[in-house]
Amino acid sequence: MLSQTHIQTVKATIPLLANAGTALTTYFYERMFTHNPELKNVFNMTHQKTGRQPAALFDAIAAYATYIDDLDVLEDAVTRIAHKHTSFNIQPEQYEIVGHHLIETLRELASDDFTPAVEEAWVAAYGQLADIFIKIEGDLYRQRAAAEGGWEGFREFRIAAKSPESDLVTSFVFEPVDGKKVIDFQPGQYIGIKVHPEGSQYEEIRQYSLSTAPNGNTYRISVKREGDDSTAGVLSNYLHNHLNVGDIVELMPPAGDFYLKQSASPVVLISAGVGLTPMQAMLDTLAQQQHQYPISYLHACKTPTQHSFKQHVESLMSALDMQVYTWYENSPKLNYGEFEGTLQIEAVKDKLPLNSGDFYLCGPVPFMLSVKQQLVNVGIDNDRIHYELFGPHKDI
Repeated sequence: MLSQTHIQTVKATIPLLANAGTALTTYFYERMFTHNPELKNVFNMTHQKTGRQPAALFDAIAAYATYIDDLDVLEDAVTRIAHKHTSFNIQPEQYEIVGHHLIETLRELASDDFTPAVEEAWVAAYGQLADIFIKIEGDLYRQRAAAEGGWEGFREFRIAAKSPESDLVTSFVFEPVDGKKVIDFQPGQYIGIKVHPEGSQYEEIRQYSLSTAPNGNTYRISVKREGDDSTAGVLSNYLHNHLNVGDIVELMPPAGDFYLKQSASPVVLISAGVGLTPMQAMLDTLAQQQHQYPISYLHACKTPTQHSFKQHVESLMSALDMQVYTWYENSPKLNYGEFEGTLQIEAVKDKLPLNSGDFYLCGPVPFMLSVKQQLVNVGIDNDRIHYELFGPHKDI
């Protein structure tokens, strides 16, 4: 039970956390993987190498300590992280392992300051946080298992189709090996996919947006080839180079708190690079629903040959009241609605529903930071800006 004394003690350790910085979480992960190497089958080890995961964990711990007496502030972040955890099939016993190594890390790195009172407070604080996640994730698992076409844990799927969408992006269609239905999803959500690449010591789990509207029978993802060696894009390269029609993968049910809201209002979709994948599911769904309000689709990519789904988006314009604007960093020529350089809201703001639209963003973090600031600058409220971010949790 977390007491007021525990809360005060945890908040008093915030300067200690700040002084330790990401060295604390880097040490934590090294310790945990040394004692529990089986967790390398769950965590994205590339994010460990780049430092993204330790940095994200440090930010999360610092935020929790700061707002431990006002957890409503963290509700959106907790929901987003819980959805991500369910795509990895995180289970309650894994929270015990993480908690043990977190406390031992604090003990070993801050031995002079880690008094029995501080340890008691952090054990109680972590227990409260773990209980929150375990409950939310348990509810999500049960809801998905009970829904039509739903399941719990990883389920085997066969690759039914594999097709290129551009120079870097390839789509994969998955059908369940058991031949049964699959659970529907909200356009914008993602699935967790697990494979064991040849020559790799550990399994790899990644999340990819579903890139077309739900149909109850199959799922489609569209994957960008990242890098060209084992240090970057381990799973994307394995999918592109080694998996073919007929091969088997394991999937978790769809997850994610970023999805198209049901509302009678204009919609603005803004993406960059492979961030256009959830936008395809949204556009396909809007077309199926015969959405009666204006739609604006803004996309940015490096070159026309890297522009995925261009023809598909244009084919939907006859079914929707939609305007399309595209920015290329490098293009031999530009057509109507196309611009050179980085995406600039100012160039099309007079054609956007600034007063009534819902704005959806997906792309690299620097892109979303820039676009969000541009939207705020032209008067868009934060509660009308929705975004998806892959990798470790981060706010923009």
